[in-house]
Amino acid sequence: MTTDDRLERAREAYQQAVFGGDSSALAAAERGLDAVDADAALARGRILHARFQSGSSDPGGVPAEDPAQLPLFERALELYQALGDTRGEAEALFWIGCLHQFVRRDDERALPYLQRSCRLAAQVDDKLTWSEALRHLGIGAHAAGRLGEARELLEQSSQLRREIGALPGVASNMIGLAYIAAAQDRRADALAILDEAHALASTHGANAIVGHIEQAKSRI
Repeated sequence: MTTDDRLERAREAYQQAVFGGDSSALAAAERGLDAVDADAALARGRILHARFQSGSSDPGGVPAEDPAQLPLFERALELYQALGDTRGEAEALFWIGCLHQFVRRDDERALPYLQRSCRLAAQVDDKLTWSEALRHLGIGAHAAGRLGEARELLEQSSQLRREIGALPGVASNMIGLAYIAAAQDRRADALAILDEAHALASTHGANAIVGHIEQAKSRI
């Protein structure tokens, strides 16, 4: 059901109760509005994350965390859990974990959120959120020096992304795989991975990813 459908049902439930004296549809209408609120909270949190990420890519820029971001994700999680929406719960958990890892640089705090997100997304076959959780678990493993585990997690994420056609995301994962290869003294493999990633990102207009690839090439 779309947001417009839920809003229309709420309007109809109001009229039915006020003018028709039948309040039986109010509870369902409220649950529909809770779903709208959850989706909106998650979307607003993602917008704030995108602003943070854009700021972190500016040369010399030191972006500040927007204090509204975490409460938005936590509100979405609370609503999705109350609604029994496992898919939404998995996505909200991922974003909370991502915030702790990417914004606050706290892999330890991020880990349980990412792990639970991964399990729930796999349970409902939400390959997008599943791939995101695997990617960030791989980032955490890489940061902890567990290179083999990190490589496996990123490869699993890439496989899911290929299945749903999220090819710019595959290119993004390949940057991590290149850094892992370089850390394993496989520099030639690392550069070959980056060349493939560059072609993939360029083909799909993923200009931000292209910039990250070129930066990686300068560092490897």
